[in-house]
Amino acid sequence: MISRRFTRHCAAGLVAVAALVAGLPPAIAADAGSGFRSGRETGYAVPRFVSLKAAKARMRIGPSTDYATSWLYTQRGLPLEITEEYGNWRRVRDFEGVSGWMSGALLSGDRTAIVGPWLGEPIPLRRSASSGASVRAQLSPRVLMQVKTCDGRWCEVSLPRNSVEGYVDQSSLWGVYPGERIE
Repeated sequence: MISRRFTRHCAAGLVAVAALVAGLPPAIAADAGSGFRSGRETGYAVPRFVSLKAAKARMRIGPSTDYATSWLYTQRGLPLEITEEYGNWRRVRDFEGVSGWMSGALLSGDRTAIVGPWLGEPIPLRRSASSGASVRAQLSPRVLMQVKTCDGRWCEVSLPRNSVEGYVDQSSLWGVYPGERIE
């Protein structure tokens, strides 16, 4: 059985070779092999995570105010994943898998995350980026936090409401991709 990691690396290599033959820059080849593409409106990677800037935001069934509202979000800072761009509208997905369209004006590039809703028990917030570091707090699933940095394994986060900062295992978060680096 071939591992997914090996398959991804082979696919990325084949895309890079095909791009070079076609005369495309290697950077475009790398993006094509990673599963990300450039948004047709902004040029930023799609998919990508953002956060909800507005205190109240309507998710619509289509990319216009002419479309009906499917959800009303009232949690500022909620992480959302942009999966498509159309004009000033962004197709977003929340941590429960609900998808719809929001105006780009309601979204922020500030990075936030929640403790994975798939987890059945709390995760430790540690004093440093190590599984042996002392525990500052236990964070229940769906706890919202600001993401400061991620090194691919650990994320430095803060919980402003509680004035607590620390490190969490990156794989326990929804709002950052596995292995993603954030500086």
